[in-house]
Amino acid sequence: MSDRSTSPQLEQPNETPRIPGLPENSPLVDSYTHHSPLPTAPGPYLLGVDEAGRGPVLGPLVYGIAYCPIAYKTQLGEMGFADSKTLTSASRETLLETLSSDPSNLGWSVRVLSPQAISAGMLSHPPTNLNAQSQNATVLLIREVLAAGLEITEIYVDALGPSVPYQEYLSGLFPGISITVQPKADSTFPIVSAASIAAKVTRDAWMEGWIFAEAENVKNDAAAPAWLTAPRGSGYPSDPNTQAWLRSHLEPTFGFPSIVRFSWATVKVPIEKSGHEVQWIDEGQTGLMKAFASTSARDQGRSAMAKDLSLKSVGDL
Repeated sequence: MSDRSTSPQLEQPNETPRIPGLPENSPLVDSYTHHSPLPTAPGPYLLGVDEAGRGPVLGPLVYGIAYCPIAYKTQLGEMGFADSKTLTSASRETLLETLSSDPSNLGWSVRVLSPQAISAGMLSHPPTNLNAQSQNATVLLIREVLAAGLEITEIYVDALGPSVPYQEYLSGLFPGISITVQPKADSTFPIVSAASIAAKVTRDAWMEGWIFAEAENVKNDAAAPAWLTAPRGSGYPSDPNTQAWLRSHLEPTFGFPSIVRFSWATVKVPIEKSGHEVQWIDEGQTGLMKAFASTSARDQGRSAMAKDLSLKSVGDL
């Protein structure tokens, strides 16, 4: 899938935040990266990393980073940043405006992983599991900010699984930078809290304003399929509205719309139970398989000209 990187104008205060990084009315098909304008204050800088949406069966997974000069750390601590899960939606949106209010000192970026990209990775052979996809998103964001010229000397990361191996992994990729990985970092370090705000507001904007690529030709509400207008809930498997939406809108041939992560067991089980079984045309053709397994069989059915010229199949070069 293609990737996009954007740096659009900052949101104006007191406006409903739009989805960062994509034009209006554009469905989320490919994963993409969005960067705010790069801060201009002299460094060195500290950077925080957090995510939103690892567990849901619906919608994107968003990784966020925030960064500011180390000399700005005291001011950052007075801005009210906290773990995004403890805040109301309105508070989070206000804090994202705060994060965008001092562009000479504050910056943020998000990496938005589309549901299709998540599923494609997890269902590929060999699979790229969610931890690996999360690590890739984190590393990409850090590398792009470093490549843009930001002098980063400290990085703080909300733990992804065991803290020590992940910290060692990141330290090996970014030598010379002090890296701290620990659980609940979004409650301990304001720069990680700021990153969690960027990630959560971006994911919420996608979930609230999701544009179904499958509904491109729907002209009015009367013609809209039920899955387009029915409440979907938060997207978490434990949400009753999400459960009801999944139960009611399985299409037995094509499955679910692209907002769904097909690699989740919550989705795979009902598809296997109620979806149409696919019969592959080469399944069970043992004779054909045997034919390709032997040298002599490769030459069966050759044209008369091939036989006259003594042309034979080559199994190994």
